[in-house]
Amino acid sequence: MGDSPLSKIPGMQGMPRVPNSMLMPKAPVEPLKLDLDALKPKFEAFKKEVLKKYKQTLAIVLLPPSAYPLIEEDELLAPEIIQSRPLHVVIVIPEDDFKHIPKIKPVLVEIAKGTKENFWVHVKTPVDVFNYGLDSKFDLLDAVAQGLPIADNGFLGALRMAAIHKTMVLRKFDKYIASYVIGGSLVRGTAGKDSDVDCFVVIDDTDVKRMNRVELMERLRGIIHEYIKEATALAGVKNPLNVQVWLLTDFWQRVKDAEPVAFTFIRDGVPLYDRGTFIPWKLLLKMGKIKPSPEAIDMYVKQGDQTKEFIKRRLLDSMVDIYYGVVTPTQAMMMLAGEAPPVPKTMVEEVKKILIHREKVMSIQDLKLVEKAVFLFKQYEYGKLKEFSGTQVDLFLKECLAYNIRLKAMRTVLEQRMHERSAKEVYAQVFTLLETFFGKHKQAVLVTRFEKEMVKKGKLSPRYTRVLAALVKAQKIISSGKMAAKEIDNVKKDAFELIAALTEYAQRADLIGAEKGLMQISYQGRKAELVLLGTQNFMIEGRAIQEIKGDKLVPSTKDAFEKALAENKGKLSTKISGSLFATLQKVLGTFELEL
Repeated sequence: MGDSPLSKIPGMQGMPRVPNSMLMPKAPVEPLKLDLDALKPKFEAFKKEVLKKYKQTLAIVLLPPSAYPLIEEDELLAPEIIQSRPLHVVIVIPEDDFKHIPKIKPVLVEIAKGTKENFWVHVKTPVDVFNYGLDSKFDLLDAVAQGLPIADNGFLGALRMAAIHKTMVLRKFDKYIASYVIGGSLVRGTAGKDSDVDCFVVIDDTDVKRMNRVELMERLRGIIHEYIKEATALAGVKNPLNVQVWLLTDFWQRVKDAEPVAFTFIRDGVPLYDRGTFIPWKLLLKMGKIKPSPEAIDMYVKQGDQTKEFIKRRLLDSMVDIYYGVVTPTQAMMMLAGEAPPVPKTMVEEVKKILIHREKVMSIQDLKLVEKAVFLFKQYEYGKLKEFSGTQVDLFLKECLAYNIRLKAMRTVLEQRMHERSAKEVYAQVFTLLETFFGKHKQAVLVTRFEKEMVKKGKLSPRYTRVLAALVKAQKIISSGKMAAKEIDNVKKDAFELIAALTEYAQRADLIGAEKGLMQISYQGRKAELVLLGTQNFMIEGRAIQEIKGDKLVPSTKDAFEKALAENKGKLSTKISGSLFATLQKVLGTFELEL
């Protein structure tokens, strides 16, 4: 094609060549319609052959027909090619293969011809694709992102997700967005199917009138981040989308302060959208026109001077971390031994008393390490410890790690011991309760009387006979140290239920008063107690208290029952009137009285 007609106008020589298609009026072109179902077998055959020949291919994408005029204009295709209405396919290969494109493209063209479909092949590297953004050809970049993926190793999916998110953000906040830029592995062409996609949104805050800058930032940032999940779902990828939001004025200050993140952002980023902000920055940086301020240079130099102090402080911080690595698990051992966690001031003394002398699970060597840790921390706390060398940190850490290994062995011993001790306490508690009922007797006598006088008479469930027998058996095994902690826990669990049942029975018996006499009633396999006061009469079954009123049993309370007892001065009646007998028979059915 010849020179642009504009080049013949005086003063316009040397200007960029303008394609004739931009100067000549265009006849309306009917949009190309694709039958994707019919094309699918050809796409599959094309993909198979391309990947077989060039396994390194990053992506194969069929551009949307709406983008065909753009790509044909950009590639300066001849009119006769355009008139043949080809399907435009972009094949993205690694940047390392850029120099081999002249050899690769003819092969790909032959593969395309083999499909007997009018494919027009465009071979690009990631740099070529992202140059669309650097050249402000955002529609072409969007076309690649929105095309039909025929093959993709992750490059297209990540680009598509960023493009969708950008579109959502612009649709909502078009007038506030100065630039939407991508960077990281996606721009470098190394993005995989699970690589992070790094994006940056620059908000123009130079003309904000209705809200302050901070309010604008928070409002936009919140909504922009909300769109991430939706964009990820629409793109159908698993790549995490990381979006940083910056105010234009703050970002420029970061550039002046030579902040590395800001410089990297400008140097490596590629705009998916820009209103004349980012691309000029990139050019200025490339030309060396963006330079750190003298204040920023001074600040960075001072940081070098402060390195020694930083390291000294961090070594001291490391000592403190190791101190807690010794003290905290030691406190845990004390709690396991049934003691309150000691404070550092009294820790050495209490650990010596409990873990060394009483439990005999800790050595003097371990106690000395605890003493060392407490001493170092006190010196640090009082400002007397100014330095702690790297060698000292290494030694202290080594001692701490070895100590924690020994603590695990201590824990095993203590846990077993505490299980056994608590089981013995539960055993003692059960038989102390039994002695309150039956007096001081040998274990065998108490067990026999428990079964005869409590279980067989229906005062407690028959299952408690088995629970008591298991507790007695476990006590013998525990004394030999041959019962596992899990078995001990199971026995204790059942024993606690027995203790609760015995305690409840004792409270109920105390409530009625053994000296006042007790009437028991049996009905339908159940047991209850009658308390007859003459004017007021009650039936107690478990925790339930009911008053006998007329021909009904009415729910009552402990307070009402005690009040009735007090008013009757604790005297019970041993007579049952015919009407009371009739009421019980009506409500309970057949029953028996035990006086």
